[in-house]
Amino acid sequence: MAGRDAGPARTVVILGGGVGGVAAARRLRRLLGRRHRVVLVNREPDFSFAASYLWVMSGKRRPDQVTRPLESLRRRGIDVVIADIEAIDPASRTVTAGGRQITGDYLVVSLGADYATDAVPGLAGAGETFATLAGAQRLGEAVNTLTRGRVLVVTAAPLYRCPAAPYEAALLIDAALRRNGVRANVDIALHSAEPAPMGVAGANVSAAVTELLAGRGIGYRPAHQITAAGPGRAEFAGGQSEEFGILAYMPPIRPPAVVAASPLGTAGGWIEADRRSLATAFPGVYAIGDNTQIPLSIGKPLPRAGVFAHRQALAVAANIASSIKGRPAAAGFDGHGGCFIETGFGKAGYGSGDFYAEPSPAVNIRPPSRLRHLAKIAFEYDVLRRWL
Repeated sequence: MAGRDAGPARTVVILGGGVGGVAAARRLRRLLGRRHRVVLVNREPDFSFAASYLWVMSGKRRPDQVTRPLESLRRRGIDVVIADIEAIDPASRTVTAGGRQITGDYLVVSLGADYATDAVPGLAGAGETFATLAGAQRLGEAVNTLTRGRVLVVTAAPLYRCPAAPYEAALLIDAALRRNGVRANVDIALHSAEPAPMGVAGANVSAAVTELLAGRGIGYRPAHQITAAGPGRAEFAGGQSEEFGILAYMPPIRPPAVVAASPLGTAGGWIEADRRSLATAFPGVYAIGDNTQIPLSIGKPLPRAGVFAHRQALAVAANIASSIKGRPAAAGFDGHGGCFIETGFGKAGYGSGDFYAEPSPAVNIRPPSRLRHLAKIAFEYDVLRRWL
């Protein structure tokens, strides 16, 4: 319900058209009367559901099936601006986009993270990434034509988006090769820059993922940082090298340039925000999702994953709406989240828990099942059919 308030009309400007930005815009539009403006600014005209990219790689989805035009938000009463964001002035809550200035009473920054593929020399030319829509499609085509050889899956740095994705990619590539009847002729290895799979979630989650890989005959080597790549060969720290027929990679990330260049980019270019309210040091300015750096008790940052951006968006939208209506702040983001771990053959596991727990995150992982795979399909349907 929109509710009623007697104050002046307000404008909320949301930067970024990913999961966090779209969720925040939709929730604000539901909570606020129509005299208040909700403006979403994004560089690209389309929303694409990154959680489904691995299904594109697997041939289960086409790119057009996981993409929707952001312009469709207009029918929900959300103003949409498609333009490059050139500057952010958080003190005045003013954004320069496409040469025009947009000022809000509130500003929500949800610009994600940029891929830093160039941080590993030769990586982009030697491999394909499952982290972009186009890359997932090309990688799937390469896997489906493979009859023998070696697939090398790597995380190109310890810090990357979606902690489960590299492990899902290896399992789904294994499943595709088994369906094609060529798995016996193809070796699959996963070399990770991090010391354990999904280590932020805890030793129990790492052990479960390691067991999944071993059960499918996927070689796994942790703490093995790729340093360069060329045709058919990858170089690793310590002077070691590995051959491959296909190199599939999760790229490193860096803060968006426009964020790092603004007064918001304080933590190595990332935005520091209160872990519960997501408020920044600037009044009326909030930051959610991958462009934030939120430290956990174990000394590592909150994982950069869509589930957290979504939940943070709902918390921020509720607090902004409460502020506009002159009410006390609503409950903030509580650090809870979960993600599916696709294993192929119509099954998925699920890890979830409290990442703000002390002294370390308390996360449980449920084994792969058909029901959990169907639950992910249902979530995809909800996002792509009902959000936009």
